[in-house]
Amino acid sequence: MLVTTIDHASAHDYLNERFAKAYAFLRQDNLSELPLGRNDIDGDDVFANVQEYGTVPAAEKQLEAHRRYYDVQFVVSGEELLQYAQLEGLDEAQPFDEGNDFGLYATPERTTDVVLRAGDMAVLAPEDAHKPGCTLGAEPCHVRKIVVKVRA
Repeated sequence: MLVTTIDHASAHDYLNERFAKAYAFLRQDNLSELPLGRNDIDGDDVFANVQEYGTVPAAEKQLEAHRRYYDVQFVVSGEELLQYAQLEGLDEAQPFDEGNDFGLYATPERTTDVVLRAGDMAVLAPEDAHKPGCTLGAEPCHVRKIVVKVRA
C-alpha cells in the first residue's frame, strides 16, 4: 500500500536502489530470528529497526512523522491497526526532535485506518503522519514488526 497525494506523487521513487535494498532485506527467511533493535543494511541510508510490542487503543497514541526517512513498516507476526493522515496542517503534540527524526502530532478528527497483518507492509513518506501499533478490535495483540528506514 502506498498512499500519497497527487502533489507529492512525482517526488517519490519507491523503486529506487535504497527501496530495493529495503525490500530485499524484508524477503529474508529468518525475519522472526533477527535481533531486536537496529539492523544495518546500508549504513544510515537504509537500516531496519526490529520491534516487538503489544498493541494499544488508538486513542492512547498520537500520530508520528519523520523528515529525513521513509518508513517501510512490515508486520512479521500479529496484526495491528495503523492510522494515517497528511502531516500538513496538523498540530504538534511536542516539538520535533531533529536528532531522532521524530515528531508527535495531534490526531485529527478524520484519519485513514489500515489493517496490517503478518506479511503486510505500508510505505510512509515524510509528509505522512502515522499511528502504528493500534489495537484491532477489543483485545491487544503481540506484534513483531520491522521498520526499515530509507533516507529520503
